[in-house]
Amino acid sequence: MDILKHAVHTYAARHANRDGLALTPVPGLRMMCVESPHGDLHSIYRPLVCLVLQGAKLMTVGREQQVFTAGQSLIVSADMPVVGRIVQASQREPYLAVAVELEMTLLREVAAQLGSVRAQRPSETRTLFAEDTNAAILDCAVRLMRLLDRPDATSLLRPGIMHELHYWLLSGQHGAALRSLADPDGHASRLAAAIAILRAEYRSRIPVERLAAAAAMSLTAFHKHFKHMTSLTPGQYHKRLRLIEARRLMLDEGFSATSAGFEVGYESISQFTHEYRRTFQAPPKRDALRTRSMSHAIKEEMQDAERASAA
Repeated sequence: MDILKHAVHTYAARHANRDGLALTPVPGLRMMCVESPHGDLHSIYRPLVCLVLQGAKLMTVGREQQVFTAGQSLIVSADMPVVGRIVQASQREPYLAVAVELEMTLLREVAAQLGSVRAQRPSETRTLFAEDTNAAILDCAVRLMRLLDRPDATSLLRPGIMHELHYWLLSGQHGAALRSLADPDGHASRLAAAIAILRAEYRSRIPVERLAAAAAMSLTAFHKHFKHMTSLTPGQYHKRLRLIEARRLMLDEGFSATSAGFEVGYESISQFTHEYRRTFQAPPKRDALRTRSMSHAIKEEMQDAERASAA
C-alpha cells in the first residue's frame, strides 16, 4: 500500500483541485489528497470502488452513512447523490484515496461468466458497501496508476486490468449483491436508463412518464423503486443534479449566481437561491465566496508546508 500512497500523494500534489480531487487521463481513475478535515462535499457518484489509503471519510449515500478508514474499500453500485466529509487528515498524514469507476457492461459480462445468483428483492437492494481492501484489488489500482507514466500503454493494458478488477469485486464479499445489481432485468439496471436521461438532460424539464417508460415500469412502481434506491424522488434527484452543477460553475468557472442558475435550467433566480440555500446551508453567492476563501487559505498552508520542508 505504501507504493500506492506515494503515487497518489505525488500525483495529487500536482493536479488536485481546491477539494483535493485529481482527475487523470486514465479513464475512470481519480484520486484525492486532503491535508485537513474538510466540510461537506456534495456530488453525484457513478458506480465505483474507492480505496481509502490513509485518514478517514464520512460518507452519506442515500439512507446509509458510514465512516471509511485506511485499509477499507468503499463500493457504490449505482448513480447516487453523495455527501462526503473528511474527518481524519493532517499535513503529516493527509487523507489519501484512489477511486476507479465501474463499467456496468463489463460488470455484466464478468457476472455472466461467473454464473447467476439468487436475485435480491428490492427491500434487500443496497448501493453502499464496505470491505477490507484485498491484495488483488490493491494490485489492480497500482497497475492503473503506473499507466499515468505510460500513456502509450493505456489502451493496450487498461482493458485487462479493468476486467481483472471487476472479477475480484464480483468474487469478493459483496459479489452476490453486485451481480444482482448488474442483472439487466433487475430494478437497478432498469432505473439506470432513467438516471442516464436525467444526467444528460438535467437542464430541461423531463416528464416523469418518459423516465418511467425508459425504466419499463409503471409510474407507481417507478416512483417506489427510484426512491428506494436513491433516497430521492425523481424530481429531487433532478434538482440535486442542477444545484451541484451550478455550484461547480461558480467555483470552478467563475459564473455569477444568476448566470449559474440560468445555465443549469432555472427560470426563477429566487427559486434557485431558495433551493440552493436548502441544500448547501447558504445562499449561492455567500457559499461561493466562503468556499473560495477556505480553498485559498488551505492552498497557502500547503505552500508554506512545502517551503518549510524544502528549507
